[in-house]
Amino acid sequence: MKTFVGIDLGSTTTKAVLMDEDENILGRGITNSRSNYDTACRVAQQEAAVDARFTLFRREFGAEDGSAKEVQEFLAGLERAFRLEQFLEQLDDLEETCIRQVRGERFEKNADGVKAALGEVFSRLRTEAPAMFAPGASRKSDFFRDIAGSRYLNLAEDVAREAGLPYDLLLNVYDKSIIAVENRPPKGELSDKFHRALERVTEQGIGLDGEMEKPVKRALGIELEETYLVGTGYGRVTLPFSKEHIRSEILCHGLGAHMMYPETRTVLDIGGQDTKGIQVDAQGIVENFQMNDRCAAGCGRYLGYIADEMNMGLHELGPMAMKSEKPARINSTCTVFAGAELRDRLALGEKREDILAGLHRAIILRAISIISRSGGVSDQFTFTGGVAKNEAAVRELKKLVLENYGEVTINIDPDSIYTGALGGAEFARRAAFGRMEGVDA
Repeated sequence: MKTFVGIDLGSTTTKAVLMDEDENILGRGITNSRSNYDTACRVAQQEAAVDARFTLFRREFGAEDGSAKEVQEFLAGLERAFRLEQFLEQLDDLEETCIRQVRGERFEKNADGVKAALGEVFSRLRTEAPAMFAPGASRKSDFFRDIAGSRYLNLAEDVAREAGLPYDLLLNVYDKSIIAVENRPPKGELSDKFHRALERVTEQGIGLDGEMEKPVKRALGIELEETYLVGTGYGRVTLPFSKEHIRSEILCHGLGAHMMYPETRTVLDIGGQDTKGIQVDAQGIVENFQMNDRCAAGCGRYLGYIADEMNMGLHELGPMAMKSEKPARINSTCTVFAGAELRDRLALGEKREDILAGLHRAIILRAISIISRSGGVSDQFTFTGGVAKNEAAVRELKKLVLENYGEVTINIDPDSIYTGALGGAEFARRAAFGRMEGVDA
């Protein structure tokens, strides 16, 4: 099967979309961008390939007898088992990397003891790993560093105490190793992990009739041929792509929004590093656009800074702001002055929810200004980017669009964070077919 890949290397997250010849989205993948865009690119692409396999599994099951509930339960079990295999593989990598760090004068007297302690820590991690991927298990994060890190630190403290070793020795090797491990994608073949996951769910008695395995094996037999790849986003220039494999964020977000909502004429994208107001025609071709200046005010990074200042998670800002009954009037969205203004307002007794509501309004006011310079709001209007998931930002956007432009259809797709990658995948598909037909994409 020919596939086409779009990768959007954002400043905070990197997204990938994998598409087939008929413009159907097979898979989506996302990861932290980190400082290593090459790794983020490969991890997001691998995650999109994993998601694509589950799309193919569902397609195969569509031709099988049996209730949707049984299929759903089986595929949910298969995904948990696959994620466990993925986790264990990275755990092996982390253990090997930690042991290689046990060298030098600092470990001279304790090298054997530290290696034995590491073996015990990782043995306990492997023992408890299945429970972390059991039905109903809750994890604060799906990223390996977050899952493994917290448990390693807790277990290492216990093991160090039992072994009579300084805890900081085990902490030191972990700190040096986790960066290396997270900056390379899991090494094993996806098909091998899927086959091991299939064995696990079979052993657990999921899909006992034996018929569940056949569609999965058929789907695993379908080759996903990467025909063409296009990169876009904040970090696109860091990748070793030739010129024809790179497209601007503006073009990709405009085309991606058009693909999600063909009647779209105005697009607002608020990402981690910038805000874009884009006008597109009936074919999704960009007619005009405006972006914020180099200042990060009003972008995802600004919200992240606010979250840090208020000792909150980024995902908590929107729900907190929604509780406000009297939004504060914020004088500036300048990141440099935000911390001082926040502290002053809190010291004066203003409620956190009122401050946050005012901040969200200020951010959207800035975005509306950018849109107006690009040509204003036309029906239909599509809001994309990570901030589109923030309910307080969406509320303020709807208010301000109504106040300034009247009744307008506002589209917000649950997968809007993938808009740029989607546009990139479509550019890849067009480039491949244009090349085959001797036409420029």
